[in-house]
Order: sequence, then structure tokens, then C-alpha cells
Amino acid sequence: MPNLADPHFHQTVTYVCMHNEEGAMGIIINRPMEIDLGEVLEHMDIEVENPMVARMPIFEGGPVQRERGFVLHRPVGEWDAMIGVDPKNNVGITISRDILDAVALGSGPSDVLVALGYAGWSAGQLEQELADNAWLSTPADSRIIFDTPPEQRWQAAANQLGVDLSLLSSDAGHG
Repeated sequence: MPNLADPHFHQTVTYVCMHNEEGAMGIIINRPMEIDLGEVLEHMDIEVENPMVARMPIFEGGPVQRERGFVLHRPVGEWDAMIGVDPKNNVGITISRDILDAVALGSGPSDVLVALGYAGWSAGQLEQELADNAWLSTPADSRIIFDTPPEQRWQAAANQLGVDLSLLSSDAGHG
């Protein structure tokens, strides 16, 4: 929402991967960084077989643990440190090296989004931000994550709600 003042989240689409009584964790999916997957894999001494893989963007996943990599992927598969996020759409998140080895060899999941860092909320914090109208909330759509160009994801997520972002104001309406 326009009234969300935190620059880490201005015009972001954040995919909430986990949400429980301890808090919430999400990955920002519409902020590509200035580095690509090839650079990250080279730094990890992983040889890339496919030049298209090397050019995949790395996303700024959020302000927490920016040195740590998170791989959103579809299908879920069997990876060392994987959590199934959305069973209906077969989306998982993995933090282990084995998935990056597979992606580099061309044998990884068909859809991959690699991010550095994540967005985190303590218990009740995200609920309070939603109550304060800081976020628009819509059901996750794996097509937005994996099939929509990053620069169109913010509007595509709002479109699911029928919201025209150009008409939103940062002024609260109190009558």
C-alpha cells in the first residue's frame, strides 16, 4: 500500500512462505538485483552448464539475512532443506546447496526464483500491519511468481483483487 513507509517494502510483492503463531516469513519476488545466478554460482564454485541459467536474476528477498540464499521453486521435489509452501500449486522453498547444483546442471525444478535474504515478522506483527492497512493481501498465484515478468508482478497481484494501484492514496479515509 502507498502508506507503507518502509523503503524495504515500497511497491513490493512479498510471497508469504510461512505463517504461524511464532511469526511469518516471506520472499520479495519483484526486486531483481544487479547480480545474476551465474555470479552467485561461480562464487559457490558451482559450474553452470546452461548460459540461460547463468543469466537468471537474483532477487532481493528481504532485509533479513541478506547473505543467505532462498530458492522458491516448482515442482517441490526432494531437496535436503526443503519446505512445501503451497501443496496445491506444488511450490516449495529450499535453502540447501543441492538444488543449486541441480539447477546449474539443468536437472533442477522447472521453475526457480533465487533470492538473497527474506522478510520476517515477529508473532502478531504481520497481522497488525494488515490491520493497519499497510499491505494488500491476495491469495498466492504461482503464475505471478514464475510466469509474470518481475516489473509486472506488483500490478498483477493487485489485479487479482480488482485494485487499480494508480487510484490508491496514502491518506486514510476517516469519515
